[in-house]
Amino acid sequence: MILFFETLQKNIIAVQSVDNQSDNDIKKLIWLFGDARQIKEKCVRGFFFGPRREMITPWSTNAVEITQNMGIQGVTRIEEFHPVEENDDSFDPMLQNKYHDLDQNVFFIDRQPEPLRYITDIDSYNNEEGLALSTEEIDYLKGISKKIGRALTDSEVYGFAQVNSEHCRHKIFNGTFIIDGKEMPDTLFALIKKTSKVNTNRLVSAYKDNVAFILGPKIERFAPATQHKADFFRIKDIDTVISVKAETHNFPTTVEPFNGAATGTGGEIRDRLAGGRGSIPLAGTAVYMTPYPRNDENRKWEDNFKARPWLYQTPEELLIKASNGASDFGNKFGQPLINGSLLTFEHTEGAGKDEDFGYDKVIMLAGGIGFAPADDSMKEDPEPGDLIIVLGGDNYRIGMGGAAVSSVGTGQYSNAIELNAVQRANPEMQKRVANVIRAMVENDSNPVRSIHDHGAGGHLNCLSELIDKSGGTVYVDNLPIGDPTLSDKEIIGNESQERMGLLVNKQDTEIIRQTAERERAPYYMVGESTDDQRLRFIRKNGVNPIDLSLSDFFGSAPKTVLTDNNKDYHFQDIDYQKDKFEEYLKNVLQLEGVACKDWLTNKVDRSVTGRVALQQCAGEVQLPLTDLGIMALDYQGVRGIGTALGHAPAAALISPEAGSRLSVAESLTNLVWAPIEENLKGVSLSANWMWPAKNEGENARLYRAVKALSDFVLALGINVPTGKDSLSMTQKYKNGQKVLAPGTVIVTAAGEVTDIRKAVKPVIVNDKDTEIIYIDFSKDGFNLGGSSFAQTLSKVGQKTPDVIDTEYFKKCFNTLQKLIEQGLVIAGHDVSAGGLVTTLLEMCFANNEGGMDIDLSVFANHDLISVAFSEQPAVVIQVKDKKVKELLDKEGVKFAVIGKPSDKRFVTLKKVDESYTLNINDLRDLWYKSSYLLDRRQSGEEKALERYQNYKNQALRYDFGSFTGKAKDLGIDMRRRTPSGVKAAIIREKGCQCDREMAYALYTAGFDVKDVHMTDLVSGREDLSDVNMIVFVGGFSNSDVLGSAKGWAGAFLYNEKARTALENFYKRPDTMSLGVCNGCQLMTELNLIYPEHDKHPRMVHNDSHKFESGFVNVDIANTNSIMLSTLRGRRLGVWVAHGEGKFSFPYGEEKYNIAMRYSYDGYPANPNGSPWSAAAICSSDGRHLAMMPHLERAFLPWQWAYYPVDRKNDEIAPWIEAFVNAREWIKKNR
Repeated sequence: MILFFETLQKNIIAVQSVDNQSDNDIKKLIWLFGDARQIKEKCVRGFFFGPRREMITPWSTNAVEITQNMGIQGVTRIEEFHPVEENDDSFDPMLQNKYHDLDQNVFFIDRQPEPLRYITDIDSYNNEEGLALSTEEIDYLKGISKKIGRALTDSEVYGFAQVNSEHCRHKIFNGTFIIDGKEMPDTLFALIKKTSKVNTNRLVSAYKDNVAFILGPKIERFAPATQHKADFFRIKDIDTVISVKAETHNFPTTVEPFNGAATGTGGEIRDRLAGGRGSIPLAGTAVYMTPYPRNDENRKWEDNFKARPWLYQTPEELLIKASNGASDFGNKFGQPLINGSLLTFEHTEGAGKDEDFGYDKVIMLAGGIGFAPADDSMKEDPEPGDLIIVLGGDNYRIGMGGAAVSSVGTGQYSNAIELNAVQRANPEMQKRVANVIRAMVENDSNPVRSIHDHGAGGHLNCLSELIDKSGGTVYVDNLPIGDPTLSDKEIIGNESQERMGLLVNKQDTEIIRQTAERERAPYYMVGESTDDQRLRFIRKNGVNPIDLSLSDFFGSAPKTVLTDNNKDYHFQDIDYQKDKFEEYLKNVLQLEGVACKDWLTNKVDRSVTGRVALQQCAGEVQLPLTDLGIMALDYQGVRGIGTALGHAPAAALISPEAGSRLSVAESLTNLVWAPIEENLKGVSLSANWMWPAKNEGENARLYRAVKALSDFVLALGINVPTGKDSLSMTQKYKNGQKVLAPGTVIVTAAGEVTDIRKAVKPVIVNDKDTEIIYIDFSKDGFNLGGSSFAQTLSKVGQKTPDVIDTEYFKKCFNTLQKLIEQGLVIAGHDVSAGGLVTTLLEMCFANNEGGMDIDLSVFANHDLISVAFSEQPAVVIQVKDKKVKELLDKEGVKFAVIGKPSDKRFVTLKKVDESYTLNINDLRDLWYKSSYLLDRRQSGEEKALERYQNYKNQALRYDFGSFTGKAKDLGIDMRRRTPSGVKAAIIREKGCQCDREMAYALYTAGFDVKDVHMTDLVSGREDLSDVNMIVFVGGFSNSDVLGSAKGWAGAFLYNEKARTALENFYKRPDTMSLGVCNGCQLMTELNLIYPEHDKHPRMVHNDSHKFESGFVNVDIANTNSIMLSTLRGRRLGVWVAHGEGKFSFPYGEEKYNIAMRYSYDGYPANPNGSPWSAAAICSSDGRHLAMMPHLERAFLPWQWAYYPVDRKNDEIAPWIEAFVNAREWIKKNR
């Protein structure tokens, strides 16, 4: 039956229940739905937008689990519907339907599971299902059928198509190329793998796992002693390997950008989880490439190529929704996104139907870094009797055939097939699974023998990879079912997300099961390995959907042969007028690839984990300008991982070879700003290839590009141990138009950082005694082909920059590394998108004062426009010590002193008799404008405009008072390994993510810290009686479904043991509590701050109605807060990262202890619109504190996005005093 409830916002919530609910459970539901009104009628009249009935949303999955945790039985689905007018058809057909009346059949699907089919006509079945099988593959399957004496089942044919698709098996990269009638000597894969064979360097694992591993340092592991029950944290030294990975999710993002990008992000995270015998993802990166958004009619370059009849989404919608999806997944999973890139590009010269270029089939790249214990870096081979375990969510009819459909041009199949391949994302489920894997990795003896992620090909691909060396049996009846109408083929092959497959010895399963139960991660024992070299998916009733030998299933499928001829594109040369320099500059600064990316960074968590040492934003104005991202490997804050990106697709149109070299070069000139272990030799790359293969000339161009990259990397002495290809980058339209994405390689560079505190930022220091130096890495001649400048003239050009001397490039990189290691570089920035003039301006943008006096006359053989706008690989550094020039000379690195800082707010640019005075503030506003135009679509016009007007007026300013920065002055031992006897507990619910940084902040201050999950309290295993302080940590408990912390609060209120433990804790006079972010939302929902009040504060959505991320100023008020007592009157910096952070107060200001306020009342420095700029509230007795900002991500100096430059020797940051104050109060009062 369906129960209906009307919320205070007039939305309808439909609850599907197998039975009538009791009056008591109805009351629980009314509370859960925010005092909603139950509608007694069986039908609700009107028109509504709601989810497609056949797709159970992740929102529903979380909502149902909340009801289960509240003791409500029998609820199977909950969805929300929004009332609309009859003529309103503005719903998103990818995700929604329009309903006329909501009745008892609103979730009914008239469908039964299809029976097993034997496929006698494989050709017809291939077309019917959109399997993208080639003629050779169809013949191969027919041969298998004849060999085994029966028709293949639908599961076998369908499964073969998925696991042997181009997407999964990379047939082009493994294929034979015949170009201009000549067979090439190497496959593409052989060319790439050669780099790892020749330049092994620090490699541990390459191209034989879900990730690449490189040698890492010895670090401190901070984790609970055991994790299948509540336990105290401890520190243990471990040796590590560093993981590197990047994936693209182009087809799903093109079709349904939010879920496509979200599941792309989730899939890449699972790849890093599945490294070796389990590894830990640390941080992510993202790249988006689309056509022009066309949101400003004054941009002439957007008019050159007429807008197409977009298949699914406009480019602007793609940009907003895709970045929303990727950001949402990372935010809710708890992975910071610390580096990224954006490019909008399209071009036509009318040369022919195959020479229309653009990212109509978009690129969405998700990359990341992480680590694993060195002992877990290699998977173990299966042994007979090993058990196969699946962790994670249910199966749904989604993601069907994604691997196959992703392997062809978008628009080739019907919308029904392409939409059926779209997936759904549930990051909170993946977080639960990841916590189980983390627990096993952190166990003294990891029980996992092998692990794989569920991605393309679903259960079939994942589970078969676990046993592909032995054989095995999977029991279909044991696989999780979220939709009872699924056929066996759909159960086996669907690509529902957030699942992992584990191979474990029988005797080691119990600790995994107990940990999964504690983390509320679904756990299924689904099969076992054998030694018969067969793959079986069987049913108890004797029907076997799959029963084939491994060799038949994976074996001798035909090798792909690709025949092509070289075909160069002939682009017009670039014509320009030298007197239009300022006009050209203004245009270049507005290109999305050059312009400010604040619209991307302001909605993505860049601080979660507390290990972020460098993210996108820099300086007192906090603008996204940094060249790389860095994560600390532990909280000691010395060793870390750096990662950076590079790409040059416009240049690759002119010369595929140059495009490859420039992509590698850009990734390295971005990475160079952190000291890397062994300098360049310590760098490894990921190469992700996006190419419109199988179009005339493009296979040949791809081969040239891959060979050039291989040769360049080999000569540099480094390697490419990981990567991926997506070679169907063609968009086809119904009118016959075909648009090719420019052949693109995105290079991700990564390496171990020897000292995260030595990283150089692109922020000029206003010191007249310093010099600004230009270092050219390329030895080239300031060519403009493929540049952003050319793009604004609707040109590609004829001659692109290149790296002329590879040995010289190496010398430049390694010499700059030496300068950075010695602390001789004050500021630095690479020259890339927008050219040298953009680099110089950007170095001034993150400050509000000062400028530069620049003279480029030294480049006598080139005009100003070429020098200013060429994107040849180079860097600009600011230095003071004369040793710098001496070392550069000694190493044979050529350089040019091009200027000095200036007190004036201009960049004065001279070249012989040409001179320009560039107003930094005006050009910064123009550079920021493109961000504002896109931000309107996500924050609304009012808030986007407010941000645009305020961003430069809310500079970070600090007052540290008498804080010394020395640990010993606060009684802190930074290397403590023994118990203190002062006990605290962190409390977390499923979806919480800030447990480790909060636990370490407490630990640093001198607490012994216990890890407590809600399941510990609900079960009665834990009652909090042995601790004096509890902290409710931040995150997205239950994905914020039905309101932030609502489900978490329900778990306390409607479970007797948990409720009693909490009540008893708060009755004691010797206790303190803290709630941060999600924990703050919980404390207000449970009325814990002001229990004496009749009405209570609540947390509501930010005024922008979106997630807000930033590093902001706060003022500590003069209240009786115990934790903040020594910080009163100070102004500090702190991270914020939340979507529902606005305080709603029922009484006047005088009723509350507002312990912390945002220093600026205007948005975005007040990120949520809280009245009175409230950031934290404190109980009347000062013991209990609730705040939205994340002090636990800012208690160490390197965690700050902008720390005072004159306090480089601080060991700790002022926020640690809050935890020390708690420690001292407890010691006196317990």
